[in-house]
Amino acid sequence: MLKEFKEFAMRGSLLDMAMGIIIGAAFGKIISSFVSDIIMPPIGLLLGKVDFTNLFINLSETPYSSLAAAQEAGAPVIAWGMFVNTIIDFVIIAFVLFLIVRQINKMKRAEEAKTKDCPFCKSEISIDATRCAHCTSEVS
Repeated sequence: MLKEFKEFAMRGSLLDMAMGIIIGAAFGKIISSFVSDIIMPPIGLLLGKVDFTNLFINLSETPYSSLAAAQEAGAPVIAWGMFVNTIIDFVIIAFVLFLIVRQINKMKRAEEAKTKDCPFCKSEISIDATRCAHCTSEVS
């Protein structure tokens, strides 16, 4: 059983997936820092020196000067500023992933364009072939 588990754990696809998850988590932290430390401060400055991480709706009777103070006191709050940051994180990560998948699809299409199907026997042949290697028919 241990041998089977070792074979399963050392499969290439499983290791690739694990590496992808680790890199994805690190990438998520980088994007979160990018949004909260680089994107949101100028936006907050343009909107009148607003700190989005400190925007919240206090659901308790006691007033609090900051989100951290309200959370430390255990007061119920809606931290909508943090939610805005999280949405921006998600949009940036989704856009970067879209660009990566788009590039991978372009590379796959370029690889696929190196072959074509023989019109007679439907075998895959080189795009430059003038004669099918399988049925020897002339192809244009």
